[in-house]
Amino acid sequence: MKELTRSYIANEIDGTLIGEDKVINGIFNFLNAANEGDVVIRHWINETGVDIAKEKGVSCIITQNPKGKSIARGKELEVPIIITEKIELANAFAIKWAINKFANESIRVVITGTNGKSTTAHMIYHILKEAGYSTYTNTDSKSEFNTLIDPMVAKQIAEFEEQIEAMVLEVSEVQGWLDDIMRDHAYFMTSAIDPDVVVITNVALDHIGLVNSIEETFEETSGAVKALKEDGHIVLNFDDPFVRKMKEFTSSQNILFFGKNADIAINDNGISYKGKTLIKKEDLPFKSKHFIQNIMAAIGVTISLNINHETIKNAVSSYKPLERRFTIINDNPCVIDDFAHNPDGITKTIENAALIGGGNFFVVSAIRGSRGDIINQVNAEAIAEGLQNIPYKLIITSSNDVVDNLNVVTGSEKKVFINALENKGIKYIFYERLYDALENVLSISNKKDTILLIGAQGMDPANKLLKKILASNKNNNI
Repeated sequence: MKELTRSYIANEIDGTLIGEDKVINGIFNFLNAANEGDVVIRHWINETGVDIAKEKGVSCIITQNPKGKSIARGKELEVPIIITEKIELANAFAIKWAINKFANESIRVVITGTNGKSTTAHMIYHILKEAGYSTYTNTDSKSEFNTLIDPMVAKQIAEFEEQIEAMVLEVSEVQGWLDDIMRDHAYFMTSAIDPDVVVITNVALDHIGLVNSIEETFEETSGAVKALKEDGHIVLNFDDPFVRKMKEFTSSQNILFFGKNADIAINDNGISYKGKTLIKKEDLPFKSKHFIQNIMAAIGVTISLNINHETIKNAVSSYKPLERRFTIINDNPCVIDDFAHNPDGITKTIENAALIGGGNFFVVSAIRGSRGDIINQVNAEAIAEGLQNIPYKLIITSSNDVVDNLNVVTGSEKKVFINALENKGIKYIFYERLYDALENVLSISNKKDTILLIGAQGMDPANKLLKKILASNKNNNI
């Protein structure tokens, strides 16, 4: 591996080094976690940040936006600063360097697409662990590390307690900062990871404002396939015409499709591989259509990696889902919690949840705060579509009692959400507080009913609040 110096980094990320060139002995890190010799990557830096970097003894700072007198402060304190026009280049380089230094011989998998990335990645991780590999993944229940727009993944790879033998990395299909899209994000990050397998889950409309059409989403997502090496493996969703088309973007002959009548398919018996049943239906951890798609994608990846079929079967059968992925958090009534946060995911989740139980069907949805009017309009329209021909009771909330300042629902977001529902003839009850919304739905439901909780950050605290309400109701009934 080439010696890591400040000038080498600057050259690799199209940056300009301000300060002395020296060899770097640390890792890529955040400012607040940095140790002596580390390289700090920050989208912006000011004089205070430079002071902290000096105090911590960092080797240099990489930034896209040096604010105020930060450059002059860096010169004064002899803290080198590398300025790049694209901070994503710095994070891509950091990941590439960390993999080459700490996990060069590892098997690597990239998962991208609009929906199902986290469940698919987590299931692949589970299968590889079952197969005996020391495995790293950036997927967690809240999907905090899958954007790759900060040095978290590079840091975690460097600090992993074991020798990494396999790596499962979720890559955001579309990424941006504020209202500016980071063009070719999936391409840059996949190129940096240099995976053995790439899997594309689907292409649907999300990240509105960064991209404004399904065609733009397709173009960004397909970057992961374009970045794959010639002898790499690709696992594609045959049921999605946009994903199916991505076959045209690679010269690789190692392609597996999952979906209806594909290499990996679902039928009355279960999931089959090339016509032979691999996992019986009764052994599947999920029964809903979109989660079965995730299972098939994970199976496709691990078959591509030549994992023993019996190991795959055992791992899938024993799989426990991530939090907030169609998770049942209460039995009577049945309360299902799901992270559904974009139109395609919302509609499919409602349709699947409505099939559960024989009582009334309730939906409690959190409006997406500080994400813009357009995404909230199309999310509300997706709720309306999912509720077509289904007897329902809908409760919506701004969750203003639990969200932080980055997720506050604005007046215009609330207005467009409600207007979209009313324009579709959807009846609803609105609560500002998530606690009140949950308390109400529990008070008007009975043990045979089904309650679906959907939404992103605004619904994250629901499980904890629900337990609090149920405990309070139990105490009051004594």
